[in-house]
Amino acid sequence: MSSAFKIYALFIGSALLMFGGGLQGLLLSVRGAEEGFPLYALGLIGTGWSVGFVAGSITVPMLVKRVGHIRAFSIMAAIGTVTILCNLLLINDVSWIILRAFSGFCFAGAAMIVESWLNEVADNRSRGTIFSVYTTINMAASTVGQLAMSVTGTTGYIPFVIGAISFICAVLPSAMTSTPQPRPIASAKLDVVLLYKTSPLAVIAAFACGMANGTFGTLAPVYGFQQKLPASEIAMLFAVTAILGAIAQIPAGRLSDKIDRRLVIVALSGGACVIGFLTVLINPNIDVLWLMFGLFGLYGLCAYPLYAIAVAHANDFAKDGEFGRVAGGMLLVLGTGLAIGPIIGSWVMSSIAPVGLFIVTATFHGALAVTAFLRMRIRPFRQGWRVRFRVMSAEKPISPGTVALDPRADESQENLPRTESVWPVAPAPAAAPAPSAAAAAPAAPESEVEIIVSDPIAPVVIVDTGQATDPVDEQPPVAGASAEVVVEPPAEPAPAAEPDGTLKPKP
Repeated sequence: MSSAFKIYALFIGSALLMFGGGLQGLLLSVRGAEEGFPLYALGLIGTGWSVGFVAGSITVPMLVKRVGHIRAFSIMAAIGTVTILCNLLLINDVSWIILRAFSGFCFAGAAMIVESWLNEVADNRSRGTIFSVYTTINMAASTVGQLAMSVTGTTGYIPFVIGAISFICAVLPSAMTSTPQPRPIASAKLDVVLLYKTSPLAVIAAFACGMANGTFGTLAPVYGFQQKLPASEIAMLFAVTAILGAIAQIPAGRLSDKIDRRLVIVALSGGACVIGFLTVLINPNIDVLWLMFGLFGLYGLCAYPLYAIAVAHANDFAKDGEFGRVAGGMLLVLGTGLAIGPIIGSWVMSSIAPVGLFIVTATFHGALAVTAFLRMRIRPFRQGWRVRFRVMSAEKPISPGTVALDPRADESQENLPRTESVWPVAPAPAAAPAPSAAAAAPAAPESEVEIIVSDPIAPVVIVDTGQATDPVDEQPPVAGASAEVVVEPPAEPAPAAEPDGTLKPKP
């Protein structure tokens, strides 16, 4: 099998995987609300997925090392298929929470194996293109999976069976390959301490994005259901949010490559905060459906590019070889936020109102905007060489395989200091004047040698008068200062005068 055919086959396998994941995630939230699950249970379903995903990112590499890529991928696809079918057979909240954790685990493992194969095929010239196409396909396939619910509906067995079919078909590309298996998958390097030392703002941004996106992705379908929207409208609502969020990533990312990324983070997170509070105040329903679509679309436009910009900002200050560890730390912090967000969101929705989920998103986006603004006054704008922005998924955490495939992992970061500076940056203190050559050398008669210390950056100029010099003139120049040495002949004594005013002859 040629490399090109293998890449296309893996793209198809990844698309099928994301199609099933997009359909399953939206389906469980809406169907659970229809079945009368309590809000805290619906929140825990989203938490279970995030916990399973992070656990899979850590443990699946050990399974692959033991049984190989093809067998491990078959295991992931089989368990994922069984899981979504068990969602159909066991319709109760406790079972769905547990099954959702298994689903996240298998999804992480399958994605890592596909990404490992892509990373093996890619070279330095094609890595950027492959990464961009892979990310675009994943986002598009997930959106199409969500839209599929508008066709399949949420009742009956059809949506669950279609999701199971997409999961099991995703195994075909890896099963059909005849080439040797790629190298073992690298384990996730979840170094949060290094991430915080590199960029405290990145830690806060990853957590805030996880809290907001985890709450929105899990409970916004429940909000739509409680606003009396049919399943088809809920699917369209999420498709608009995802599409506008994906479109906004490119211009926002390119702008962050040219100016201070924190300005872009302040603008986007501040906009998401305002949109969240507007939604709380207006609380649109089915009677003003166009307004709900507009608010959801604007939310995606502002909120979805934030995580990718935060990753680029963190790696602007990373040192050589630290991209994987910094991105791994972002993975852990984002996954933590994705796990906690739905729990807090469900509590707020049950305590206040269904629209209370936007109180959670607005709060964390507002906190991120304030933090980014304050960090601009603490750390100066990073000028000069910076990593390039890359589009990344905002709804789900990336896997360590995605980090390895990212072309920025091979780019050279400069060895930048970790110390913080206060803005505006105070000018460096003037260097202490270097000791003069006269002070360093033995004293000489003033009439014989004159030492003139010039500007430290001026070139050394030696003026030779042709006269023989005393050994003191051959002293080496003082370190740290350039000197201009002017050698003058000894002054002749003035002739003495006779009493009658005539000059005495020279002896």
